[in-house]
Amino acid sequence: MTEQQITPLTSSEIERYARHIILGEVGGPGQQKLKRARVLVVGAGGLGAPVLQYLAASGVGTLGIIDDDRVSLSNLQRQIIHSTELVGAPKVESAARAIAAINPHVTVEAHELRIAPDNVADLVSRYHIVVDGSDNFDTRYMLADTCLEQKRPLVSAALGRFDGSVTTLMPYAANAAGEANPSYRDLFPNPPPPGLLPACAEAGVLGVLPGVIGTLQATEVIKLITGIGEPLIGRLLLYDALTSRFETIKYKARKA
Repeated sequence: MTEQQITPLTSSEIERYARHIILGEVGGPGQQKLKRARVLVVGAGGLGAPVLQYLAASGVGTLGIIDDDRVSLSNLQRQIIHSTELVGAPKVESAARAIAAINPHVTVEAHELRIAPDNVADLVSRYHIVVDGSDNFDTRYMLADTCLEQKRPLVSAALGRFDGSVTTLMPYAANAAGEANPSYRDLFPNPPPPGLLPACAEAGVLGVLPGVIGTLQATEVIKLITGIGEPLIGRLLLYDALTSRFETIKYKARKA
């Protein structure tokens, strides 16, 4: 994917992003990188909601949204990008309206469809970074495999009832020691048997939990775009809301 031409920040953008620009680690160059970035968010639900809101507020120039679902009343306990008045509307439409209200400088590319083997490669190829906000293992493995093939960073997360996890995947690249970064299949070689893990509608989920994990995903995206900090590559960050505890598990690429 070719780089977009650099365009100066407008006076309005400079004021909007002032707290970023005065950060030495971000500054004007970092804000320009955010403006030029194209990020694909798969799912406009619990995880996708805070990801989209914070990336829009941060000035990511183009946000792609994939979701074929419609807003339901039971979504609103945790999917805070949607509002009561838009119950019944397509989630991509609802999310696009919310993003426009947050930041008119952001371009939204709405894909009202279900990501599938016949469209995933084309969709992923259009963006610089992919965020997985899906709720099933089939999609997670498909995205992970495709991002590996397309050489796109993937920020992946998952939710339980009171816990969640997040990691960043760049298995097509090597670490500072020259070793291959691990893949999603290094972390989870095989999906769990069907029916082993209950869906959110069956098990429930604490309403604020997706906000915690989704915000961590957005942070990873901003770090990847601006080049600051240390992304969660080879590390799985775990959060337990009931004990207010974070833990980190390191993992490596498996030997062939």
